[in-house]
Amino acid sequence: MLSLPGWIPFHRLALVIALGVALAALAFIDSPGRISRTLRRRFIFGLPWGTLVSVAGVLGVYLFVQGGYTSWYRPLVIPFRAWSYLYPTGMAFAAFSHSGAGHLIGNLVGTLTLAPLAEYIWSHYPTRRGSTSFGSWRENPYVRAFVIFPLVVFVVGLLGSVFALGPVIGFSGVVFAFAGFALVTRPLTTILVFFSGRVIRLFYDAMVSPELTASAGPVFSSPWWAEIALQGHALGLLMGLLLGIGLMRSRKEMPPSGLRSFAGVLLFAVGESMWAVYWFRGSGTYVLFRAVGFALIVILALIAALTVASSYRPLKRDATEGTLFAAGRWQVGFVVLLLVGAGLAGPSMPYNLFTANGDDLPGESVTVRDYEVTYAENVPNGLTAAFDLELFGESTTTNTSGVIVQSERRGIWTTAVSTGSLAFSGYSTVRLGGVGWQDEVTAVRDGYVVTGSSPAYRVFLVTDNETVLAHTTGPIRAEPVVGGRNISIVPTESGYDLAVNRNNQTVRGPLPTENVSVVYDQVRFVRNETRIFAEYGGTRVRVAREETYN
Repeated sequence: MLSLPGWIPFHRLALVIALGVALAALAFIDSPGRISRTLRRRFIFGLPWGTLVSVAGVLGVYLFVQGGYTSWYRPLVIPFRAWSYLYPTGMAFAAFSHSGAGHLIGNLVGTLTLAPLAEYIWSHYPTRRGSTSFGSWRENPYVRAFVIFPLVVFVVGLLGSVFALGPVIGFSGVVFAFAGFALVTRPLTTILVFFSGRVIRLFYDAMVSPELTASAGPVFSSPWWAEIALQGHALGLLMGLLLGIGLMRSRKEMPPSGLRSFAGVLLFAVGESMWAVYWFRGSGTYVLFRAVGFALIVILALIAALTVASSYRPLKRDATEGTLFAAGRWQVGFVVLLLVGAGLAGPSMPYNLFTANGDDLPGESVTVRDYEVTYAENVPNGLTAAFDLELFGESTTTNTSGVIVQSERRGIWTTAVSTGSLAFSGYSTVRLGGVGWQDEVTAVRDGYVVTGSSPAYRVFLVTDNETVLAHTTGPIRAEPVVGGRNISIVPTESGYDLAVNRNNQTVRGPLPTENVSVVYDQVRFVRNETRIFAEYGGTRVRVAREETYN
């Protein structure tokens, strides 16, 4: 690969040059001085200080509270989700924490593109006719930029956590609120800015990974739409719309047309996959209600457009006294949006009061302060066990399998690593902790793929102080019958045994090691690297092989 001296390879430099040439050409065509003057009319020194303060706060939480400073790609996540009202720490930090570097960068890019537009609409300088800067604390540009705007951002994030359905994490609800706020007065500009964020993210990815080589291979993942915190995104968008409508009406501003508002909200909702309404059936199975989801975002866009574009006139005039009464048309739509928001937020309140069932975990477990960690299969999901609701043939009661983490004090119950994920990778480290401390538990799996049957395997939980055998399968019988004998692989605490059964009589002993053969009930077993063969009467069949992991 051709590269220049230093740390910047040729393709990164080429990308920077191309972007620089493009910006220089645009500056020649459209004077940057005019843009600067436009920004200075609304921003102190032409900069969106509220946005920058908010970004600094979110980045600070990731680096210093979640430990991203020392572990950029694997921050501490579990204690900073919105688990329960009984665990205020999770509620307070959830909206400002992130599950990883990619999650953080995505939300920061969204913030740096959409928040300045929202802050520009809000303005550091008062816009009400007759008002003057520094006329009161509410009109003080520095208070508006450095206090009021970041404070509103914090409150929106906190409300998003409090009314979220499930243990959410991430700043995306606030990013959606920025978008909703801006869509009210500048719908098409918001869409343009929204897609400019995609350009910025592509530039970032191109700088970090200028070349990407990929090959076909096995992967373990859930559907992409199952990773979307849809309810939290919808709440954020609604909060932004309500704040934007309230500000626009208080300033008596001319609203955009209904068509522009409808198109703006719909395009943003489609672009952010807000149509991806799904349900988790348990055991790694998800169902996507695509048609229902699309219908819902069309209805939401219509309600928002009617509310934004409605006139200030009341619905009705008193014919006898000639006075106006009843709510204005926009106020009716405002109330409808409030009711939609309440409908989304309402179910979260009882759910967040009873998230974890607090029952003893099955099997052997390890303890790290107030956390308990175990491995179990096909057990009721303690996160949803407090409720047994059915809707449209789907139930909230599901079973789960994998590495389970529970903290009764924090209201935490979660499958930190699924059985399928651990079978794919062979090991996984779960990070536990709280504000100011961290610890780790590593789940390790070993096993054998039994011919014609399911695997026989063990799962260990490893900490700095102990190693615990948390789970073993029962004996797994191979499909081949050798000399009238059934052969099974049996996991034990010390390793694996072979069990040879004939006429209800069983002979059992350890698996052979490399270059060593063993005989059980006249059947000779040999190991060839990772494979176990059974030999009897001139017949040789494979009965098992060691599991391999990715």
